Amino acid sequence: MIEVEGLSKHFVVRRGRLRRERHVVEAVNDISFRVERGELLGYLGPNGAGKSTTIKMLTGILVPSAGRVSVAGLDPARRRIELARKIGAMFGQRVQLWWDLPLQDSFELLRHIYKVPADRYRTNLARFREVLELDPFLQTPVRQLSLGQRIRGELTAAMLHGPELLFLDEPTIGLDVVAKQRVRDFLVEINRDEGVTVLLTTHDLGDIERLCNRLLVIDHGSLIWDGRIADLKERYGAERTLIVDLEEPAAPLEIEGARVERVDGPRQWLRFRGPAAELTARVAASTRLVDLQIAEPDIEEIVRRIYAQ
Repeated sequence: MIEVEGLSKHFVVRRGRLRRERHVVEAVNDISFRVERGELLGYLGPNGAGKSTTIKMLTGILVPSAGRVSVAGLDPARRRIELARKIGAMFGQRVQLWWDLPLQDSFELLRHIYKVPADRYRTNLARFREVLELDPFLQTPVRQLSLGQRIRGELTAAMLHGPELLFLDEPTIGLDVVAKQRVRDFLVEINRDEGVTVLLTTHDLGDIERLCNRLLVIDHGSLIWDGRIADLKERYGAERTLIVDLEEPAAPLEIEGARVERVDGPRQWLRFRGPAAELTARVAASTRLVDLQIAEPDIEEIVRRIYAQ
């Protein structure tokens, strides 16, 4: 579905008041990856890492400075109109709905823009009305919708023409827990039932962990990870935490193979590597325990470690 080879994008900026100096900013620098049809993957990086620039090149908004891009078998920059019929896109807080029109009217206009046959439009909209629960606000002007309602409307707008590939940039930003879960369920369903390829860019690592098996990580314009989230955890998340509750507060435990990271009354947090059974036995032999549990590192902590390195 997507083939990227040696992709780069450089911007020229001029700085200084009296003497303007020319600087080249490398937003994306020589990245390569391949996305198969039907994948649901995350694209992660800090602000300014090059995520949005990459997405804009994949959708044909920006022309690459170097490298080769193929999306759905097309060159995005040269065949933008043809590509637009094959992809859907939703960019965070940017609105593609008509602000003063009822939501239903926005959908009707998009049907004509994409030349979607009437029967196909009715079928698609009926499904989105059910899955995303659109009926209570279909006749409400977009400007009067809550953020969660508008995001559901934006998702519908991006999917009405039945795209093969969906680009999502921060699709759950600002949503409450219930609205987030509704959007996540929708993405899983269209990926599973219709084989829609989804490329998800987000700062919400909960989205990544719940939706994606594969993760691309970009930093300073370079791709620093391309692989399964499980492999990422295994490589960078080798340290785990043993949380122990003692009968009474005590000084930090001195246990071979572990270090105490935090103490709060009778509870202590011990960081360790290797088998948990051996460490647990040593802790139990050295002190009187009430309870213990093992906390695996989450994706947010792992990505933070990668950036730190």
